Formats: sequence, structure tokens, C-alpha cells
Amino acid sequence: MTMQNATGRPEQEEAAMTVLPPLKSVMNALADEDQVLLVRLLTEAQEFIDHPEFAGKGVDKTFFGVETKLIGPQATRFVRPASILQSSKKKSTARIPTLTGDQEQLLFKRFNYARRAVCAILEEHRNKRLSADATRHLLAWGHRAVTVRSQIVQFNLPLVLAMAKRTRLNGVDYNELISEGNIALLRSVEKFDCGRGFKFSTYACRAILKAFSRVAMRTSRYRGRFPVEYDPAMEKSDYLEIKREGVEADCVQELKRILLDNSADLNQVEQTVIKERFAIGKPAIGGKPDTKTLEQVGSMIGVTKERVRQIQNRALQKIRVALEHEYLVA
Repeated sequence: MTMQNATGRPEQEEAAMTVLPPLKSVMNALADEDQVLLVRLLTEAQEFIDHPEFAGKGVDKTFFGVETKLIGPQATRFVRPASILQSSKKKSTARIPTLTGDQEQLLFKRFNYARRAVCAILEEHRNKRLSADATRHLLAWGHRAVTVRSQIVQFNLPLVLAMAKRTRLNGVDYNELISEGNIALLRSVEKFDCGRGFKFSTYACRAILKAFSRVAMRTSRYRGRFPVEYDPAMEKSDYLEIKREGVEADCVQELKRILLDNSADLNQVEQTVIKERFAIGKPAIGGKPDTKTLEQVGSMIGVTKERVRQIQNRALQKIRVALEHEYLVA
């Protein structure tokens, strides 16, 4: 495998390279998607896998089936390449078609040729500022590489599902397994050398299995430290209870202050009813407040218990108004 970077030399011999971004006016004219891709192309290491056919003339048209030209004067994308799938009168019942060896080879040649073109533009503008035309062509090749990579991944996604079903790992979350397999598939696309003549599935399946193995080892270490799954029902937090008790204590203190200052403008009978009914200002007996019933309070002030209820409700309404006024003022 010959992995090369934007300098055109092997990865081990990579030298520092700086490509200055285009002028601000050029950047502002780009779409948001183009600006994000341009930053990635200028800041991340760009690599490609070389192939003997890349050195020929007119190979871009051979690989993509169309002339490599922008779709417009200010466009950042090339004309859409020809499809690698052979047209057939019969519609395939499979959701994702299976590629032949030649089709797979062509896809990877397209992918690495597009990455090679990106590296060539970056190398040409080493320590220089990108012109508007170079920026558009750089983005066009970058979009083409991203599109082809997405096609390769889409055609090979069933590999991850198939390997996940064949691999029986106890205690490993299936979704985590699929996620790690997809990441391994993406890395395989970046590193696969189609020039060696092997099928991509042979290379990718080994990488996916290694990813599954890493998930199993990570899960095993986690189980060693946390042998029991987290169960919210086992968590008995008294936070809400403590908070409720605190609110109740604040309300009692506020009520005592209102009664002491008579902020609610209660008459003597109303104050007596509230204090006796809720044992405000009286010591607790046996840990419980010495509250009195409506009938007991009525006997104290010489009225019926129904009248005591009326007095209590009127007093509570005055206190509620006083509390709301205090909060509004605060």
C-alpha cells in the first residue's frame, strides 16, 4: 500500500505545509457547506493511495465517464459522473445492490483520484494563497471525494450488519457494536488499496471484527468495575424531600412573621383561630405540634365549628394576599 499525502511523498516523509485560505470576499461568496469543507481540506492531513493508472492522460474522463468541468462559472461542483451500476430492464429487489469486482475497483479509483487531485492543488499552492478558481476546483474535488466515499460506505453497510449478527458477544450492546463497526468501515475505505487485487469486503471484515473485539474488551473492563447495570429505581435520593421540607420551613417562618407583624391585617379572633388551628408559636408536644380541631377552637372563642371554618378561610385568604404581595415586591 502506498499512502501518500498532499506533498506527494510517503506519509513518513511529510513536511510542514501551509496553504493560505482565499480572500475574505471569496470565502463570503461560498455556501456554508463549502466553507466547512474548505476548512477541513486546509487544516486536516490529506492523503490518497496511489495507483499506476493515475499517471496516464485523460484518466479522469475514463474513471468518471464525463469531462471534468464545473457545472457553472462560480460553481464548486463538477458535472455529475456516470453511474457505475449497469442499467437493467429488470428492477432489482435488493435495497442495496451488490457490486462486481470491476465496479468496486472503479469506485476506489474514483475516490483516490479525487483525493490525489486535492493533494495536487494543495501542493501547488504551498505557502501561497488560494485563488478563487483554485478554491472552486479544490472544493469540487473535495465534494467528489466525499460523494464517492459515501457511495462506497452505502454499498458496504450490509457488511457491518452481517458481521454483527454472526458475532455473538454476551453483554455487549448491539447498537454500540453497529456504531463501532461503521467507524471501522469508514477507516477501511480510507486505507484500502484496490491495486492489490483483493475484494474490499475481505479487508473491511477483518477491520470490523477487530473493532468488535475492542468493544468486547472495553465492555469486559467496564463490567469488572461496575458489575451491576445502573438502575434508577435503586437510587433513593432524598433531594426532593429535603427541598420540600425546606420550602415548608420557609413558609412557616414567613407565616409567623406575617402574624407577628400582622401584615395581613387580621383581627384578634382571626389571629387566635390561625394560631390555635396550626399551633403557631406553641412548643411541640411529643415531637408533634399541638394543633386543635375546629370544635376545640370554637369552644375557646364561643362559636360553632362551622363559624370557626368561615373565620379560618377568611384569615387564610388575607394571609395568601399578603404572601403574594410580599413576593411581588421581592
